[in-house]
Amino acid sequence: MSADGDVTTTPVALQDAMRQVATEIDRHFDLLLEVPDDARGRLYDAMRHAAIGGGKRLRPLLVCAACDLFHVDRQAALRVALAIECIHVYSLVHDDMPCMDDDDLRRGKPTVHKAYDEATAVLAGDSLQSLAFEILADEATHPDPFVRIELVAELARAAGPAGMAGGQMMDLAAETQAFDLPTVTRLQQLKTGALIGFCLEAGAIMGHVPPEGRGRLRGYARDIGLAFQIADDLLDVEGDAAAIGKAVGKDAAAGKATFVSLLGRERAHQQADMLVGQAIAHLSSYGAEADLLRVIAGYIIERDR
Repeated sequence: MSADGDVTTTPVALQDAMRQVATEIDRHFDLLLEVPDDARGRLYDAMRHAAIGGGKRLRPLLVCAACDLFHVDRQAALRVALAIECIHVYSLVHDDMPCMDDDDLRRGKPTVHKAYDEATAVLAGDSLQSLAFEILADEATHPDPFVRIELVAELARAAGPAGMAGGQMMDLAAETQAFDLPTVTRLQQLKTGALIGFCLEAGAIMGHVPPEGRGRLRGYARDIGLAFQIADDLLDVEGDAAAIGKAVGKDAAAGKATFVSLLGRERAHQQADMLVGQAIAHLSSYGAEADLLRVIAGYIIERDR
């Protein structure tokens, strides 16, 4: 960070960091999901279809950026990043199914249940979820078993009924119930924000930071999580399906309340900007080691997909 408080990390550096993480995550998935020469082959093919290629890899990038604050070994950080991406990808596989959002396109290619079948999609999602915890529990992730079990517990909490899955249940209910702004905010804090929160929490856990020392990182995660969802809601209204890689306008068609429908476009943009500013302010006690997190916060609302 420069003397006048400007972030010195450039958008080019951010794009480089995103490409590097995406390449590393794809390489890990490629090794981990080697297709066996038996009847499980179709399952592994479906997992590879869902996990390899495409996507922003935002959550793995956040994990690595948070780990960098505490000088965590890169390969260890990547294992945690891989675990969170397993959870994220599993959630997309299941969300796209006819019993949920019923989408045909994800990351610019057919969704898993379309490319394969519904039963295979269920098993692919289940397997990716299990794989996440297998990765975290492995000694290769961290030599300290207390660190590993805290990672497992925090990810389970973020992904379960008190986090992502609970938020998805609220999202399904939103199709038949009129949600106000506090309820939509709570929904998105669970559905989207909980996993983003884990990304920052994981960096602190890996760096042996006690819970009472994680407040600023939690504040950053909370604010960018909401900003991310507001940006997603805006993309659903203003975005281009070809650039985004999935259908747009589905929330409005389903009659769901969103940040955009409740606030209007202008106020939604303003709210997202305010949240990004707050997120960056939470990092004021850090120096240049937090520059990537600062730039990620800005990217959250500037992206086109």
